[in-house]
Amino acid sequence: MCPSTVKEASMKIFGLPGSPCTRKVMTTLAEKGQEAEIVLVDVSKGEQKAPAHLARQPFGRIPTLEDNGFSLYESQAIMRYLDEKLPGTSLQPKALEERARMNQFMSIEQSYLVAPAVGIVKQLLLGKMAGREPDMAIVEAAKVEVAKALDVADQALAGEKYLAGSSFSLADIDWMPYVHYIVQSGVGALITDRPNVAAWWQRVSGRPSWQKVVG
Repeated sequence: MCPSTVKEASMKIFGLPGSPCTRKVMTTLAEKGQEAEIVLVDVSKGEQKAPAHLARQPFGRIPTLEDNGFSLYESQAIMRYLDEKLPGTSLQPKALEERARMNQFMSIEQSYLVAPAVGIVKQLLLGKMAGREPDMAIVEAAKVEVAKALDVADQALAGEKYLAGSSFSLADIDWMPYVHYIVQSGVGALITDRPNVAAWWQRVSGRPSWQKVVG
């Protein structure tokens, strides 16, 4: 066993494999050719609000990374930490402009995509699983907001393979779980109606790292 594998074996991710933010971290690890122990925090049982988890994450969210005594929460911070610590191809562009664009799209995801995307998923996917009828007024309002973010991405992807430009980056990983769940919720036309986003999604969703995480 190589030294790096031994060293990284002590990493733990406290989270839920199906949660978007946990999947971002898992995909980052997979892109770097690394794994970590997943310690289940069952949000359906409220375990994220239990004292033991609040000691790791004072806001009661997931995931949290523990690495040889170092603890870190907030998925974007964890992704950057893993990319900078672990060997392998960097997921943050070297060119100043592309790195700035990566950070811009990570901010767009956090500020404008997450809330409406989660609104759609709660109504159309999680609600269906729980046997609840969706509130279509919430869905339609959320679709308008998601469409705004996707329109911006579609324009940026014109002539580019990835959100930051020429190389796959943390920005792509940041967006992927939400796009996946939008498709799973049955409103995939939000993706396919935007040719550049559709081509990007086909490109990134076929990556081995993502297939490993969702498989």
